[in-house]
Amino acid sequence: MSYLLTQLANGLSYGLVLGLIAVGFVIVFTATGVLNFAHGSVLLAGAYLVAVLQPTVGFWAAAAVGIAGAALLGVLINAVLVRNLAEANPGTAAILMLGVDILLLTELTRRIGNRVIPMGAPWGADRVEFAGVSLPTSRALAALVAVVLFAALWFLFARTRTGVAMRAAAADGDTASLMGIRLSRTGAAGWALAGALAAIAGIFLASFPAPGVAPTVALSAFAAIPAWVLGGFDSVVGAIVGGLVVGVATALAVGYEAELHVLGSGFGEVVPYLVMILVLLVRPSGLFGSKEAVRV
Repeated sequence: MSYLLTQLANGLSYGLVLGLIAVGFVIVFTATGVLNFAHGSVLLAGAYLVAVLQPTVGFWAAAAVGIAGAALLGVLINAVLVRNLAEANPGTAAILMLGVDILLLTELTRRIGNRVIPMGAPWGADRVEFAGVSLPTSRALAALVAVVLFAALWFLFARTRTGVAMRAAAADGDTASLMGIRLSRTGAAGWALAGALAAIAGIFLASFPAPGVAPTVALSAFAAIPAWVLGGFDSVVGAIVGGLVVGVATALAVGYEAELHVLGSGFGEVVPYLVMILVLLVRPSGLFGSKEAVRV
């Protein structure tokens, strides 16, 4: 029983991290109509900045720079490449994001090489235990930080003028523009917020289970895509729920892989996509998404 509870706890904490990444997808999609397939490279860029700077300035200062750098990278992608394409042709913008992802990932891979750059996180490989459940400290902190950030996002979107402006722009950009809301500003804010969330997720993913920053960290964003689609392209709540569903399903599949040997090794890697397909067969718009959401 304790093993099952541990796997569930691992799945929930991992799912919350996936939720952070998936929420970034949602925010960019609702703010600018773009399927941001460069999100994984932005995540890797933020984690890379933390890893290379932490020996000099310390982990916490490096984390602040990495998060700010990922946010700025998102703003630059939007300002330089996306702003004039997103509304006119979402399909073109999605393909453009694939190209951006390849370019960024190639450059970051060139810089990292075959190394694994230590993240330098102060929690290291420590573990916490509670009621018979043992979790890596990184996972426990990730879950706590994710919950705090989700609460902050709720406050931002529900209680602040900036958040209300972003919601209005997402609901009806033309009407919001006529009411004086600057769509370019709300779009930039959305890309910056998504970049910052990706960097935070990257910090935790690169400290556990990975021993540090490597190009494969960018692939973590692909695991968040099923969570994003599962919850609904345009739903923040759906992204969080989708992340939890995918995280728990993945943890259980990996934890009980021996019992599921008939399905083959590595079954846990395809579980997120299997869950996504099964849900979309019943609810094509996702669990919480609106039916008008654009598919590419």
